[in-house]
Amino acid sequence: MKSPEKVIDHIVKWLNDYADKAQMNGFVVGVSGGIDSALTSTLCAKTGRPVICLEMEIHQEENQVSRAKEHIAWLEKKFSNVSHHSLSLTGVFDAFKDILPPTDQADQAFLSLANTRARLRMSTLYYFAALHRYLVAGTGNKVEDFGVGFYTKYGDGGVDLSPIADLMKSEVFALAKALNVNEEIQNAAPTDGLWGDDRTDEDQLGATYNELEWAMRNVGTDPKDFSEREKEVMKIYLAFNRQNKHKMDPIPVCVIPEGLL
Repeated sequence: MKSPEKVIDHIVKWLNDYADKAQMNGFVVGVSGGIDSALTSTLCAKTGRPVICLEMEIHQEENQVSRAKEHIAWLEKKFSNVSHHSLSLTGVFDAFKDILPPTDQADQAFLSLANTRARLRMSTLYYFAALHRYLVAGTGNKVEDFGVGFYTKYGDGGVDLSPIADLMKSEVFALAKALNVNEEIQNAAPTDGLWGDDRTDEDQLGATYNELEWAMRNVGTDPKDFSEREKEVMKIYLAFNRQNKHKMDPIPVCVIPEGLL
């Protein structure tokens, strides 16, 4: 990246221009303790508009909660336009889980409930957004949003605008460093925090973000010069890209032929 500062200024201007055109007052950001939400919330804070940061734990690992709270405290000290709410959604999640009928598809139910966490958080974000006429700012990066589709449909993928979705993960780290985001967040292993344990994104994906960035940049390249690991990573990338197209493509519409209506 040639100039992190210029990229930061560009995103902040884009956020302000979008809010002006939409006639909205500010932003709501879910803060998880990870690098993406830390960067997004900081960029939103730099607009000067009101920003609400929401920390929404659901059976969360303590280190994720503490990193989120420390980042929010740093933002509030640095920016007078930032406020926050720390909300435990564990009771809501447990109550929802308790009313579900039993199933013999335990593995699929576990995955479905993980995605339910993200959707509960999305609903909470939009409660505050509607209350104040704010925009929900997405925290997905380019690899997640347009490469492997590593997000929950209508969960963390349910947002009004995506300020960092054209940034590779390495570029997210570069901007976070330029903005002096907490080093503990910069050094933490990326995780979606949906499982109630310490599994990382790499555990789930089978590849690091650097490897997936390489794959995203090299799709269509002749694999004859790839190492064995590179071949494996490309296979992982393409598999996720194919299976998650339903998230990344527009909702399909059944077009009715002329004459049938």
